[in-house]
Amino acid sequence: MKINSLAQLDQAIVKCTACPRLVEWREEVAVTKRKAYENEKYWGKPIPGFGPSNAKLLIIGLAPGAHGANRTGRVFTGDSSGDWLYRALYKAGLATIPTSTSKEDGQELIDTRILCAVRCAPPDNKPTNEEKATCAPFMKREIELLMPTARSFLALGNFAWTGLITQLRDQGFEIPKPIPKFGHGESFSVIGPDGISRLVVGSYHPSQQNTFTGKLTEKMLDSVISMARK
Repeated sequence: MKINSLAQLDQAIVKCTACPRLVEWREEVAVTKRKAYENEKYWGKPIPGFGPSNAKLLIIGLAPGAHGANRTGRVFTGDSSGDWLYRALYKAGLATIPTSTSKEDGQELIDTRILCAVRCAPPDNKPTNEEKATCAPFMKREIELLMPTARSFLALGNFAWTGLITQLRDQGFEIPKPIPKFGHGESFSVIGPDGISRLVVGSYHPSQQNTFTGKLTEKMLDSVISMARK
């Protein structure tokens, strides 16, 4: 089926069963659950992007959290990483409320769409190279559909950074040489086939590993979101 809209893409993502290991894991987590959520019904399926179809800023993460998005059904929702991200987006005027706890909480993004390079929660937060490659066409098509309005990209972590660069290069964007290395606050511009310049910004991922250790602070996250927003 030819995917002509984000709504069609979202449906295709949710129905995907292409990676047996990820299917088994996401469904197992949804049954065994974490004790804190034992009375909740887990989503347990792939996670589509979230945000308007005319977004100007695209935020790319690695993969859904086992007890976050895999539980709630919305990207970066229901865990510590999402708490950090949505709070920062709200402060930047890109989200209507400062939290994202469930698909029914009324949260809406403004000029922003969030997606993950891999759409299923992986064991130990580590998808295999084969799983990354299998999922890549979803990211490719999502970027293509958003390209008429997209003006900047924010990559959360090194994998999102390198995956995004690969996608843009494959879609005919002019990528600087040598290829820019990932780093928090690093940025570069790309020229699309349409002749429009777009900004790519890198940020440390708001995972507990980074936020608990102080590698990423709220001020640092606010700064890169402000940079991408402009």
